[in-house]
Amino acid sequence: MRVLLTTWGSRGDVEPLAGLAVAVRELGAEARVCAPPDEEFAALLARVGVPLVPLGPTVHSVVAGPKPPTGEDAFRLAPELVAARFDTLTAAAEGCDALLATGLMPAGARDVAEKLGIPYVFACFHIYGLPSRHFRPGARPGKPSPQDETDTRVLWEQDAQRVNALYGEALNSHRAAIGLPPVDNVRDYVFTDRPWLAADATLCPSRGMTDLDLVQTGAWLLPDDRPLPDGLETFLDAGAPPVYVGFGSMAAHAPKNIARVAIEASRAQGRRVVLARGWADLAPIDDAADCFVVGEVNQQALFRRVAAVVHHGGAGTTTTATRAGAPQVVVPQIADQPYWATRVAELGIGSAHDGPTPTFDSLSAALSTALRPETRARAQTVARTIRTDGPTVAAKLLLDAAGRARPSGRV
Repeated sequence: MRVLLTTWGSRGDVEPLAGLAVAVRELGAEARVCAPPDEEFAALLARVGVPLVPLGPTVHSVVAGPKPPTGEDAFRLAPELVAARFDTLTAAAEGCDALLATGLMPAGARDVAEKLGIPYVFACFHIYGLPSRHFRPGARPGKPSPQDETDTRVLWEQDAQRVNALYGEALNSHRAAIGLPPVDNVRDYVFTDRPWLAADATLCPSRGMTDLDLVQTGAWLLPDDRPLPDGLETFLDAGAPPVYVGFGSMAAHAPKNIARVAIEASRAQGRRVVLARGWADLAPIDDAADCFVVGEVNQQALFRRVAAVVHHGGAGTTTTATRAGAPQVVVPQIADQPYWATRVAELGIGSAHDGPTPTFDSLSAALSTALRPETRARAQTVARTIRTDGPTVAAKLLLDAAGRARPSGRV
């Protein structure tokens, strides 16, 4: 049996598919992954023996410019990705028994599955982007008051219109070319009535948060047994646990002067710093020995040895830090990141920075909370509730769906 997994997005969108692909393989089936052709993603998949089928442009080329992508950029990218999915997924899905899509609005994926007559699953890594009376699209998390609920429904209808404007013309043109009827609501068609939520139930409780019939599998964590680099091990052993500072795939969105602010705030707390270079190319502010710079590294191992993790609030980083029992300071920038910041604060496992651009004073205050003994104790308690079987749960569900749909006699 063979399944196709596809995404277009950052490291936080690709790594979970690698975890799912490994779980599928452990159950005796084969998984193909279609994802952006960034070198980092190819190396990640190669490390676990899963080949990358390139899909669309590199993510780095889109998001790593001097300024964040604009609305005009989105209207150029959307039809390009639709065309790439119809072209690439049609070929990659040959001989596959199911197709699972995630990442940036995967318009085109369900259409290929529909044409091929195989099951389709849409999966997401948070509930913030799903139609809900609890969230306003594009706004920071917060439960609306009863009088706001009508407005929230209107905003979600407007969100569907926005998605149609971005993807509708290209999608329906490609559907017509392969003999499929047009789709009126691209967003709801892509999401389906029964999307999968690949997030931990402690971090991302979903009951009653949307009218969709969610299937919550747990987070798709990719086990990582790589040793830490020798230089980093030496640095960690040379003193008290440092503060980790990293903003992952944030490039133009990373806060201005975040390296300086974070290093100075950590020093004010008497802490050394492990600075993750990331796509923002963060760099030390001086040559002092209390700051160590890392590139791509085993975060699962590293986060168990730090005093706190200062980060942007991506789903993957938040889950990894929570599982490691590391207190967190989340400085959210875009999309679902304010949601994760809110959850970290609500769980008492760290601080949610108010706003995307910290100052020395604001970050110092947030870091002071995260470094309290009671915060670490709470973080270690919550860590024990984070499940690690999410990839296996999802792999079994996916293979069951593929098996039920397989024509009689097909091997």
